[in-house]
Amino acid sequence: MSAPSPTSPSPPPSRSDSSGAAGRRDDLAPLVRAAQRGDQLATDQLLDRLTPYIGRLCGPIALADGPDAAQEALIAVFRNLRQLKEPAALFGWARAIAVREAVRVARAASRDLPAELADVPAPGDPQLAADVHDVLERLSPHHRAVLVLRDLEGLDEHAVSALLGVPEPTVRTRLFRARRRFRKEWEG
Repeated sequence: MSAPSPTSPSPPPSRSDSSGAAGRRDDLAPLVRAAQRGDQLATDQLLDRLTPYIGRLCGPIALADGPDAAQEALIAVFRNLRQLKEPAALFGWARAIAVREAVRVARAASRDLPAELADVPAPGDPQLAADVHDVLERLSPHHRAVLVLRDLEGLDEHAVSALLGVPEPTVRTRLFRARRRFRKEWEG
């Protein structure tokens, strides 16, 4: 796979950076339509654009199994690409698939069981990214998914509810518990 060119559309910006988002999404429509018709070059270009985005979503949810989850998500995206009716919805549609696959892979890998509290890294450890990863590892895939969608992707509770297929009160409860657990283990 080659890296996208500097003029390539990128995944949707975060909520705080909405400038030009519609233009980037519209640029993908011809590419999506060509891939839906079976154009292999278009499919490869779409794969190059979706892979990093899906990887960023699957990694924090499925942790060590993130690459497997991303691969499963990409397979599901391209297997069902012809069913996508609105090409402009590609990234939202792919996000839903990626989160679903990441949770499924993490659960299958028995990541639902939290690690022992004695394994929590000490606060102030110089490898902050490793510390955050270790703390995230102690959360269930469902809690990691809601944290990623709400706090990293910047989605509102309604959007998270729709993506995860659970009621909004469940999203609020999971988010509250995930943040509380994260904080408790971080400070532990």
